[in-house]
Amino acid sequence: MSATETTTQALLRSLPSLKGPFRPLDLSTFPPTPQQAFVDWLKDAIDNGIKEPHAMTLSTVDEHGWPDARVLILKNLDHRGWHFAIKADSPKGGQILNNPAVALTFYWPHLGRQIRIRGVANQLPAEESAKDFAERPIGSKITALASKQSEILKDAEQLQQGFHDAKQRMKTEPDYVSPAWVVFAVAPRSVEFWQGATDRMHQRLRYKIMDDEQHWQKDALYP
Repeated sequence: MSATETTTQALLRSLPSLKGPFRPLDLSTFPPTPQQAFVDWLKDAIDNGIKEPHAMTLSTVDEHGWPDARVLILKNLDHRGWHFAIKADSPKGGQILNNPAVALTFYWPHLGRQIRIRGVANQLPAEESAKDFAERPIGSKITALASKQSEILKDAEQLQQGFHDAKQRMKTEPDYVSPAWVVFAVAPRSVEFWQGATDRMHQRLRYKIMDDEQHWQKDALYP
C-alpha cells in the first residue's frame, strides 16, 4: 500500500459516523403502508431542519448491466408511488426505457435515517408532465431546454447560444412545454426504513408488497 493510500485510509477512519444520539424506533407503531411511513419521516426531517430532505438518489442500470446513480428531487408521492421528473432523452431516461426497475435512496445523516425503495418506474400521463414543466421556475425551464444533458461539450459558446435561444423562446412562448420532459412514478415493491444506532444495533423495517398487490407485509430485519 502506497503512502497516499495509507494516508487516505487513516483520514477516512478518523471521520466520525453515526455519533448520535438517535431516537430508537417503536416498530409496532409504523402505519400500514410505506407511503404513510415515508410522509411521517419526511415531516420529522423537515421539523428537524434537515436540508433538502426531498433529495434522493435514483439508481438505474444501463444497457451493459452497469449500475448508475444520481441525485434528484422528489416531486410528489401518491398511491402510484414516488415521483421524479427527467428529460426523456437523457441517459437515465434511456436506461429507464430499457429497464424500468429502479431504486431510490434517501439519507438524512443528522437523524441517522435511511429509506430505500425498490420498484418500477412508470411514465405518468403527458398532461402531468406538462403541468410539472409549467410549474418549474423560469430559469430551470431555460436550462432544461438549453442543455443536451450528459453529451460532450466541445464548445462553450454553443451552450451559451442554446441558453440564449431557450431564453428567447420562453420569452416569446411563455407557455411552451418541452416534449422531452417526463414525470415518472416509482411503484414500490419493497421499502425499507433504517434507523442507525451508535452501537451499530441498527433498526430496520421492511415493507414488502403482498401477492394481492394491495396490502403490505411488514418485517423487522437484522441490523
